[in-house]
Amino acid sequence: MGGSASGKRWVISRTGAAGLWLAGQALLQRGSPFTSAPLLFCLQGYEGLVEGGENIKRANWLSVSNIIQLGGTIIGSARCKAFTTREGRLLAACNLVQHGITNLCVIGGDGSLTGANIFRTEWGGLLEELVKDGKITEEVAKKYCHLNIVGLVGSIDNDFCGTDMTIGTDSALHRIMEVIDAITTTAQSHQRTFVLEVMGRHCGYLALVSALASGADWLFIPEAPPEDGWEDFMCARLGETRSRGSRLNIIIIAEGAIDRNGKPISSSYVKDLVVQRLGFDTRVTVLGHVQRGGTPSAFDRVLSSKMGMEAVMALLEATPDTPACVVSLSGNQSVRLPLMECVQVTKEVQKAMDEKRFEEAIQLRGRSFENNWNIYKLLAHQKIAHEKTHFSLAILNVGAPAAGMNAAVRSAVRIGISQGHTVYVVNDGFEGLSKGQVHLSCLTAAGGRHRHLLLSLHRTLPKTSMEKIVENVRKFNIHGLLVVGGFEGGVQLVEARGQYEELCIVMCVIPATISNNVPGTDFSLGCDTAVNAAMESCDRIKQSASGTKRRVFIVETMGGYCGYLSTVTGIAVGADAAYVYEDPFTIHDLKANVEHLTEKMKTDIQRGLVLRNEKCHEHYTTEFLYNLYSSEGRGIFDCRINVLGHLQQGGAPTPFDRNYGTKLGVKAMLWMSEKLQEAYRKGRVFANSADSACVIGLRKKTVAFSPVTELKKVTDFEHRLPQEQWWLNLRLMLKMLANYQISLTEYISGKMEHVTRRTLSIEKGF
Repeated sequence: MGGSASGKRWVISRTGAAGLWLAGQALLQRGSPFTSAPLLFCLQGYEGLVEGGENIKRANWLSVSNIIQLGGTIIGSARCKAFTTREGRLLAACNLVQHGITNLCVIGGDGSLTGANIFRTEWGGLLEELVKDGKITEEVAKKYCHLNIVGLVGSIDNDFCGTDMTIGTDSALHRIMEVIDAITTTAQSHQRTFVLEVMGRHCGYLALVSALASGADWLFIPEAPPEDGWEDFMCARLGETRSRGSRLNIIIIAEGAIDRNGKPISSSYVKDLVVQRLGFDTRVTVLGHVQRGGTPSAFDRVLSSKMGMEAVMALLEATPDTPACVVSLSGNQSVRLPLMECVQVTKEVQKAMDEKRFEEAIQLRGRSFENNWNIYKLLAHQKIAHEKTHFSLAILNVGAPAAGMNAAVRSAVRIGISQGHTVYVVNDGFEGLSKGQVHLSCLTAAGGRHRHLLLSLHRTLPKTSMEKIVENVRKFNIHGLLVVGGFEGGVQLVEARGQYEELCIVMCVIPATISNNVPGTDFSLGCDTAVNAAMESCDRIKQSASGTKRRVFIVETMGGYCGYLSTVTGIAVGADAAYVYEDPFTIHDLKANVEHLTEKMKTDIQRGLVLRNEKCHEHYTTEFLYNLYSSEGRGIFDCRINVLGHLQQGGAPTPFDRNYGTKLGVKAMLWMSEKLQEAYRKGRVFANSADSACVIGLRKKTVAFSPVTELKKVTDFEHRLPQEQWWLNLRLMLKMLANYQISLTEYISGKMEHVTRRTLSIEKGF
């Protein structure tokens, strides 16, 4: 009984509970040192811990089956005043000892995690008091003398320092952007101004990212109160926007917004101000608890599953000397951080705000928050360059459509114009460039929220019409080329530099493809939207069988030879298997999978889901898998086929893709401006070095520029795949959560890191 993991306070997303308990069950079944110990739920958070009894109950595999698509929490959450007192914590300690619990996983915000740390600090004294009161014996106290605690941060505000993203934040952003997209249509129809109030009493992250993703005209957040006289500036800005032909204005305000004197700024005050000074038809929408509900996004499902798995590993590896830690996200990696270091820095943010040290508060939020704020200020309104430069740049989309392209184009155009460059846009990709479909940019789209592309694209690569492309590069005097899409076209242009001097220009590729198969980046624009589209379809597919007996669905996803979509979607929907090209499989593996699923179907589990990447195997086609599963499962379950197809390329971009595209567009254009200055000599641009043509992308923790000539060496062009793909590490978790008996020798545990002002200032890509 000495090694159980008990999830306690759960605030936001049910998916973390699933990740925690499924990972824990798999580990214990695999033969860890704690196989004799049960896993337990503590219902209703600290309240259940204090009251004990039926609130602490055994958990098993079926306890968390078929919950991954549900919002909220299946184990409940409640505020508990009793736990804030020593008497309450004494009762909690007694209940834990009675159940033999010495490992605790706490899922909540900074208040919950602070309480957990206090509990751990007092643990020895609490046991002594229980012995003194005769509640437990000295032998029991000695046996349970150490309490290990691991925290997972569940908060839609993303207000916990040390992690890039907290559980629930991305889902909340999905709810906000859905409302903004819906409001935009009525605002445009009626020429209205909308004031949207979002959650964030002490942290403006939700307001900031939604403003950046939607192209809001004005933004209020607690960390950056507006300057005195802001009323005049805001009204002038809104009037200027309308005079340029815009039919709507969007103002986003965090519920905790204040002015420089600490006086609250309410949404009703802003609305009255706009009506009185400008006479605009203005409405207020307060989103409220809509932001806390709904289905978890794919990002949250994968994030919390990863964190749950890492939390269990941290508890299994803990010793009496291990400090209480928080599992957090750094880039795309799980890391462990000392709990109280995170709590202390989080409190310093509020202290800085209370003392009106607002710039410091923004810095303490982390480099990503600071970058978001600076980029929003850059893009929020049109800026006139002080002087015109000599440089002309062209922007074009290539390859297949991918969500987020509009956001990247919009931000790149605006930054280019503000830098004083002449900015052209090209329709129909490289084919359009060869035909001279080059126009001065006049893009005014807000936020890149459009479902359709503002710039049309074409799959044609430049080698088919290189001379005509060169001719138009010369004709329009293009010094820099920004390509949004795949990187193969960039490789061909660089290779042609030796033959055409006109191609000795600065080039940058923003990777955009739903397959996420571009080298030089961990994430491509559009892949998050595609995963969410596939996930939502799989949720509906599973739900369709709710009225039937046991059924297995064989679902085919896109992605070419890249299995990213299948793997990540598989984790997000709780798939039983996901077949991909990068993880070779044989008929023996298929036989084992069928047998495994057959055994599961003999229990209370009613539905199965098997994903297949479209090019995972030449012979084991989707129809082959259907026939195999149908034949072997006859009498136990029946099968159905679903090919998701191009629905994975459609739909509104997710908040992640909008924000990511916006950032990449800004950083790409600023990098190109710098390179153009370096390459400008004797009245002309001549750039032929390897680092003058790069792919911009997110690599682990930072945004990096990788020369296309270097990336060519690490690319499998036959299958259009990078030779190394980080997400393959996720497949271990996919199999574990599907209840396969697997070895953990390949699992890489998160490292213990520290949270300081220096680490917070490191450039992050999110």
